[in-house]
Amino acid sequence: MKSVSLSVLLTCLLVFPAARSVAEETTSQKVEGGAAAKPSEGEDWPEFLGSDQYGRSSETGLLKSWPEQGPPLLWQKEIGAGYSAPSVRGDRLVVHHREGDREIVECVNVASAETEWKYETPTSFSDPFGYNNGPRCTPLLTETHCYTYGAQGRLLCLELANGKLVWERETQRDFNVPEAFFGVGATPILEGNTLIVLVGGQPEAGVVAFDATTGETLWQNVGKSTWDQSPTGWPNPKTYEWTGEEMVVSYATPIAATIHGKRHVLCFMRHGLVSLDPETGKERFHYWYRSRDHESVNAARPVVVGDKIFLSAAYRVGSVLLEVNEQGSGVREVWRDPRGLSAHWTTPIPDDGYLYGFDGRHENEATLQCIQLETGELQWKSDGWEKPTDHLQAISRSAVRNTKTDTVEAWPYYGRGSAILAEGQLIVLGERGTLALVEANPDKFVEISRFRPEGMTYPCWAAPVLSRGRLFLRCENAVVCYDLKRR
Repeated sequence: MKSVSLSVLLTCLLVFPAARSVAEETTSQKVEGGAAAKPSEGEDWPEFLGSDQYGRSSETGLLKSWPEQGPPLLWQKEIGAGYSAPSVRGDRLVVHHREGDREIVECVNVASAETEWKYETPTSFSDPFGYNNGPRCTPLLTETHCYTYGAQGRLLCLELANGKLVWERETQRDFNVPEAFFGVGATPILEGNTLIVLVGGQPEAGVVAFDATTGETLWQNVGKSTWDQSPTGWPNPKTYEWTGEEMVVSYATPIAATIHGKRHVLCFMRHGLVSLDPETGKERFHYWYRSRDHESVNAARPVVVGDKIFLSAAYRVGSVLLEVNEQGSGVREVWRDPRGLSAHWTTPIPDDGYLYGFDGRHENEATLQCIQLETGELQWKSDGWEKPTDHLQAISRSAVRNTKTDTVEAWPYYGRGSAILAEGQLIVLGERGTLALVEANPDKFVEISRFRPEGMTYPCWAAPVLSRGRLFLRCENAVVCYDLKRR
């Protein structure tokens, strides 16, 4: 790409937001310097946002700052299209991607990136807004099985050891699922032996539970009975009238939590939050919370801290903190701020009474923010770059040239990034591939290190994955692995 000023490129992005990815750099599989961490050290990352489910790792012994060129690169592997993060259990990494008219579940060795098995299924999904046509949901790994959820709603259960099919369900065939904006985007979760899936079916199959062993339907709920005649809090209509043609779909992965001694499955649906009993599917409570814009989604996972639930969404929705009553049958608003932290799809990370998350529907307006959980008060915000940009020229969608030093550098701004938390530090992945280490500091924004990971190109919309000292990053067409262990 011809060099242009950064300000000009950012203006173009505001007027013409990118809908399709452009592969700017060749990615290939390779193994480079740096000894990998021993498999026995650290923890697995077997599901969406890890075992903690909020992107918080308990691993220790990690680098507290990075060299200018980044930590040691262990390997880099070219894959097909998709937005889903990989998952790791033991010495296996599973990534879901698409090549041509096939969706591929691929298992590779975490140390060598060599493929152990693949399972392929046909797909004809085409994103109506021009984004890529690959899977959006993260693989879910148990000790014995791998569960994936494709962009067209194909639900698979495979043997983790060899990729053999155990069962599959075509949810769009088995349930009445209206066409959605961006395909299937909410990752299933396991509650005991129950696989809970946000199917988005009419009239009462917004959420469906499947037997994790057999794939048999156990229960279904959420739809007309939930939202018909529900108060909206809007001037007009004050109550919602169900039409039967609604998109019930959600892009927010559900979460299970124990609140006041009761187990809740919390599902942030298109119309708002629903709590269900995971054993029966019976509704415990619901709370209307959605944008008035038709072309809008709820995509950030609910955050549960004690008996409080934090919700956040873009499209002029903002954020709210709810308190669950002792009976577990309803909520009250602790605070609500339509101009507060508005997460487009990245789930904010709770830490010691604060939340760290990305605000903003569009890249140009996006900031990393820290807010106080109990009040919603903004502590600080940053776009990731607090220096002049006059000496920076965009040379691709993921890199700039420093005209003072004639060097290629990481994109200055984070955009609608994602982050995970480890040892009191945020590992931030900007949507144009910039990787940064930031203090989890509620008093001020402090960036410790940053670099431009090799092979990471726009868009980078999957959150980082950390397992046994290895950091895995996924962009549209590649997975890269870095060694973060101190030596």
